[in-house]
Amino acid sequence: MATSLKGHFLVAANHLKDSNFYRSVILMLEDNEESSMGLVINRPSSIAVDAALTELGKKPVGTDPIFAGGPVETSALFILHNCADLAGKDEEVIPGVYVTGSNDSFESLVTDDVSCKNGCGFRIFCGYAGWSEGQLAGEIERGDWRIMPAESSLVFAKDPYMIWEACTQHLREANRLLPHAVQNPEWN
Repeated sequence: MATSLKGHFLVAANHLKDSNFYRSVILMLEDNEESSMGLVINRPSSIAVDAALTELGKKPVGTDPIFAGGPVETSALFILHNCADLAGKDEEVIPGVYVTGSNDSFESLVTDDVSCKNGCGFRIFCGYAGWSEGQLAGEIERGDWRIMPAESSLVFAKDPYMIWEACTQHLREANRLLPHAVQNPEWN
C-alpha cells in the first residue's frame, strides 16, 4: 500500500463471510509497512459498560454496550471518545475522534462524568483487528474490503447495526457511473 489507511474505514464486502468480520466496519488506527490495526465499530457485545464497571468497583456511567473491537487480544481495552478536553493526552484518529492512550483519560471518562458535563461520548472496545505485513494489502486486492474516509458521526452512531449499511450506501453512491436522479429519462 502506497498510502496509510489510518483514519479510514474498512467496509467488509458482501462476499466476506468470516464470522469475525461479516458486515463489519473497521476504523483504522494504524497502518504501516510492518502491520495494521483497527477497531470494529459496529459489533456491540451483550456486556453493558455499567456491569463491567460495577465489577471493577467503579460508578456506573450508562447502559451502552462494550464493543467487540476484533479477534486479536480480546482482553485488551481500547476507548474511542470525542472529548476535546482530553485531546492533549490522547491520539486523534480522525478529526474529533480520539483513542485513549492513558489510564487518566479512562478514569476521566468513566468516573468524573466528563461525558455528561461536556457532551462527550465514548465507546469501549475489547480486542482489535490486526494484520501482519502484506496481509491487509492482499485482502484489499482480493476485494474483501472497500475503503472510505472515516466519519466521526458513524463512529458514535446511536444504532451501531446501521453503520455497515450506511457505509455501503455511501460507497454505492460515490462509485455510481450515472446520476441517480435522471432529469429526462425519455432521452435514453
